[in-house]
Amino acid sequence: MPTFNLKINNKKHIVEADADTPLLWVLRDHIGLVGTKFGCGIGQCGACTIHLDGSATRSCLLQVSQVEDMEITTIEGLSEHNDHPVQKAWKEIDVPQCGYCQAGQIMTASAFLDENPNPSRDEIRNAMNGNICRCASYNSIEEAVKLASEKIS
Repeated sequence: MPTFNLKINNKKHIVEADADTPLLWVLRDHIGLVGTKFGCGIGQCGACTIHLDGSATRSCLLQVSQVEDMEITTIEGLSEHNDHPVQKAWKEIDVPQCGYCQAGQIMTASAFLDENPNPSRDEIRNAMNGNICRCASYNSIEEAVKLASEKIS
């Protein structure tokens, strides 16, 4: 079985896995980073969103063989003390209900705000559009992203 050198949350990991193993399962089953969730397995829901070289990416669609030598950041690596502006805004607005989609939502929002730190409401809606929330917390999510943008600016 092949081995892969991965850089996840600024730590190096050597993983033995089939080349076509989805990154999502490597993160969860091989590394033990279970904050990234399995939702649909086809890249449609956003629950498995991570940052790959700073861009929000669906980890269920990536094979481990595709991500060597790339910077992988999971929700566990977004901030050392859960004090990223998006995480703070999420708590302040009290966004989570069931919480299942929240890691993917936060990872999408943080990557978006890195690119656009002062977005309009329409830009927030467009950026967050691909993440499904089973509890329909979309208004709270939008409010938290706006609050985080104010904390960043």
